[in-house]
Amino acid sequence: MFRARRLAVLACPLLLLSTAACSHTDSDDAKPPASSHRNPADGKRNRLSLTDAISRLRTAPESRAGYTRTKFRLWTDADHNGCDTRQEVLLSEAVKKPKEGKGCKLTGGTWHSYYDDQTVTDARGLDIDHVVPLAEAWDSGASKWTAKRREQYANDLGAERSLTAVSSGPNRAKGDKDPAEWMPPARNAACTYASDWVATKLRWNLTADRAEKKALSKIAAGCAQAAVRYSPAP
Repeated sequence: MFRARRLAVLACPLLLLSTAACSHTDSDDAKPPASSHRNPADGKRNRLSLTDAISRLRTAPESRAGYTRTKFRLWTDADHNGCDTRQEVLLSEAVKKPKEGKGCKLTGGTWHSYYDDQTVTDARGLDIDHVVPLAEAWDSGASKWTAKRREQYANDLGAERSLTAVSSGPNRAKGDKDPAEWMPPARNAACTYASDWVATKLRWNLTADRAEKKALSKIAAGCAQAAVRYSPAP
């Protein structure tokens, strides 16, 4: 199965935002590309306001005991089409599609990094970010999952932006931080990022600590038009 590429602009795929809340709604970049690499979201989609979505997050303290990054297997090729998860995200999120060579080697292409509102023309300058970082997922419930479940989380192509291609600089500044500790530097990214974060946590039934929920609620106060769409992970 393949996932339809995003029909909305890169800054607003998981949200239903008014034109005023999304700065590139009518750009040519919003046109759907001709082909698809990522899987469609599974199951029934829920749609909530950002505030209501935050209220559905279960509050719990976090613990990083026992965490190592190797407990999440990264960049698999689940559909055996020759492209691993990183490559699938790059293909899906390209504003200008790269050339796909043998072994899914990608050359050329253009991307929009919404964290810093930058155009990137070299895939080597992009990281594939887990919107909710692996360590944060571990802290919030993934420590109790099976290894297979953690692999599915680490390679989630079934949601619009559990994973996203962004500039390496802001992604590495983010590290394992939650929204109480880090937010994207682009001024118009806050509502999108908060909604992506909450959608991912709800999709995977992950908890949030008190400081995290407080920060998200503060952000949501300035995002009146934001709505969260998510499907529970299979």
